Amino acid sequence: MAKSLFSDASKPMRGVFRQRVRNKSGEVVDQYEDHNVIVNDAKSALAALISEGSSGKIITRFGVGTGTNTAVPTDTALTAPYINELVGHTFPEPGVVTFNWSLGYDEANDMDISEYGLICSDNSLFSRKVRRVIHKSSDLYFEGDWSIIF
Repeated sequence: MAKSLFSDASKPMRGVFRQRVRNKSGEVVDQYEDHNVIVNDAKSALAALISEGSSGKIITRFGVGTGTNTAVPTDTALTAPYINELVGHTFPEPGVVTFNWSLGYDEANDMDISEYGLICSDNSLFSRKVRRVIHKSSDLYFEGDWSIIF
């Protein structure tokens, strides 16, 4: 039986970023999965949620940007972002929330996308992932999910 990406209680909070890029025929032309950086503002978001139930700290959006610097905990924003509402979220295992996202054929076209982020309703960045540049055109559709593991 394969070990779950989610099940290691000895590790601190972390995330798993997954992406699929499809062409207009629906064929997957690029696929990617890796861990991401949970930024320092995430600690403030979680503290506000468990102490005050702050609605401003709910993760509601997903963004893409053009920044290429390595993701670090002190990141606070994406570079030249295009931001979308999340498609939804699920709880696949105890202590895990998975956010589903997409970027349609008519969104962020002519953008050289290299970074991705989960964004709270107060516009604070929760987590960030940088990968190789993909030039977004109207014949590409991005979709994926992003799991946060507690």
